Amino acid sequence: MTALVRYQAALLIRSQRWLPPVLLYGVIMAIGVSSGQPLLDSLAFAAAGMLPAAAWLVRVCVTNEPPAARACAAAAAGPGRVHLSSVLTALLAAGALGAAGVAVVAVISDAHTADRRHVVPLGPAVTAGLLAVLVSALLGIAVGALTNPPVLRRAGWAIPVSGLSALLVLVIGGSPANAAVSGLVSGSQTGAVGLPLLPLCLAGVVAAGATAAACALSSRR
Repeated sequence: MTALVRYQAALLIRSQRWLPPVLLYGVIMAIGVSSGQPLLDSLAFAAAGMLPAAAWLVRVCVTNEPPAARACAAAAAGPGRVHLSSVLTALLAAGALGAAGVAVVAVISDAHTADRRHVVPLGPAVTAGLLAVLVSALLGIAVGALTNPPVLRRAGWAIPVSGLSALLVLVIGGSPANAAVSGLVSGSQTGAVGLPLLPLCLAGVVAAGATAAACALSSRR
């Protein structure tokens, strides 16, 4: 599996198809994050922007190979394993992108509450931000796995359904991503930093289930 992930990562880097989702995340960050803004509010924005970017990265990774090359890889390693390596590559890329976003936020933001009355501890805040970004990345992976090949094979359906699903997962009540982002926003009001451990566990289960379903379907198609 490690060799397959390295192969998929090399394809991703050389194709430069990673650029649009990275630019999307950069634009979202540029709109919502500015120097001197409260730290936890900026981290919430960084986490929210990761979800659509991660879903897009999944599409890039699972459609990156020409059909003939994909068929050869599937014949050698199995279609399920090849598809899993693509999804894992997207997750690694999303994690690296999110970590970079959190690092930028930590450098330029103000470690105080929204009313500037209380100091927010930098270490716990950054940890909470990283976990929230990971929650969004995992749910973006789940959305991407279920709205792209082999589940939805036509781009005319896959792309709008993926975008709409990412938005719904982010804003709907009870969503782990919504809970993680809301926790950061609430912490910016009170100064209390809580780690989104339960949302992280739920997001991991959802991502694993969605990926397993897509991998199983890839073996049949």
